[in-house]
Amino acid sequence: MRANRIALISASNVVQITFSVAGIVFPGSPRERENSTVQVHLEIDDGIRSFIMAQHVFFVATAPLSLDGHVNLSPKGLAGSLVVLGSHRVAFLDYGGSGAETIAHLRENGRITLMFAAFEGRPNILRLYGIGRPVFAGDADFDELRALFPVQHNRLRAIIDVTVDRVQDSCGYGVPLMSFEGHRDRLTATWAAKDTSAAERFWAAKNPRSIDGLPAMPAIDAPVAG
Repeated sequence: MRANRIALISASNVVQITFSVAGIVFPGSPRERENSTVQVHLEIDDGIRSFIMAQHVFFVATAPLSLDGHVNLSPKGLAGSLVVLGSHRVAFLDYGGSGAETIAHLRENGRITLMFAAFEGRPNILRLYGIGRPVFAGDADFDELRALFPVQHNRLRAIIDVTVDRVQDSCGYGVPLMSFEGHRDRLTATWAAKDTSAAERFWAAKNPRSIDGLPAMPAIDAPVAG
């Protein structure tokens, strides 16, 4: 079968990608609804920023360079833990946990994708592709970055700073409708109860390497963010 791929550039700084195979119209064709197309935006504009900030959860995907390494996908939440810092830049807070796959992968190659899905209202899936870096408590720009967030949680393991090189959304027709009840507070409460030395001991024991053996948390010389 021969595939025909068409890229249409609209006046709203959006590239709409449609295609058909052997005369069969797939979602994204001009004969389908307008919001079923894949749209590649030139930047994070005000509308996209509003959509991002309205979501209660997002997902982060990273992977090692090794072909036999494990791809990682992590859900992220907690109000105020993500900020849009510009038309091609976002950042989110990284709390201590049982693993450190995202940090390990970013230290090795930087590749990252963030996904946001509408579970209420108009269907939509938004993906931000880019290059990320972990900023640790002892790094020179940690305090400056941390001040850009509307919340100040205790014992941050790192801040993930992402330079976005592709902004893409799609229909989201397969995403279920779900109601938001509230954010859990166990994670922030757990870290608020730990002192600096306890956090350092936990990270040293649990987060030194990824499951594929890549370096994750570095040795901490500076105090953990309190």
